[in-house]
Amino acid sequence: MQNKWFRYGLIMIAVAIGVIIFNTREEEVTNYTPRDYTAIKESGTLRAVTEYNMLSYHVQGDTIQGFDYELLNAFATEKGLRLEITPEMSFQKRLQGVIQGQYDLLAIGTIVTTQSKDSLLFTNPLLLSKQVLVQRKKSDEKDSTYIQNQLDLAHKTLHIIKGSPALLRIHNLINEIADTIYIEEVEDYGPEQLLAMVSEGDIDYAVCDENIAASTLEQFPNLDINTDISFTQFYAWGVNKHSESLLDSLNTWLDQYKHTKAYKNLYKKYFN
Repeated sequence: MQNKWFRYGLIMIAVAIGVIIFNTREEEVTNYTPRDYTAIKESGTLRAVTEYNMLSYHVQGDTIQGFDYELLNAFATEKGLRLEITPEMSFQKRLQGVIQGQYDLLAIGTIVTTQSKDSLLFTNPLLLSKQVLVQRKKSDEKDSTYIQNQLDLAHKTLHIIKGSPALLRIHNLINEIADTIYIEEVEDYGPEQLLAMVSEGDIDYAVCDENIAASTLEQFPNLDINTDISFTQFYAWGVNKHSESLLDSLNTWLDQYKHTKAYKNLYKKYFN
């Protein structure tokens, strides 16, 4: 029990440190207005929001790392912009922050669906990934908790980040298997915390992005992520619906940068 809470503590401390380091000033009540590329260039600062995790954005020693952070930092540097990036664990707060204009960009790979396109404009796809079931590895052949396929999800409880676009897929899956799947939305934790909870036996099942789950498996060798929840989908960054010039600038730059050696090295660093 002490070991379990020690591991949870380390994860939450890491998240807290990452947030505190870059958000030390007190929050002010501000009326934000969505900005397009011209206003961003005039201000000299690009405001982005992401999630604190091993794949997108994290602090390693005295260095900030993460695929989304390093990619966006390359864009900001080339455009002569100062990057102001905020780690936010709540998907809904990230989304609302971009919609309301608090942030210019949702800088984390987000599933592109018909529903998500109602809220944001998305860049050209950055990644392909899918949602997977996170569970503990089968203890023996009689392990009744192990899920072999999607049909076995009937009457099971799946934990998922509150507001996640993957919720739509789970609701569709309920119709596909013609049975009940219970959904527990989690607001205060990110996907890595859900993985830790499954690993320690506090919950049995979680649904997470495969890339994020795979990036943390070394920490949780007793976990299994081999059961797909969704098919492979496009993941992209999102901007406000009024930021069409910003979207065009990002897409033009991304299309060119993806052909560089720097991008190939960055991709290999995080996705082998």
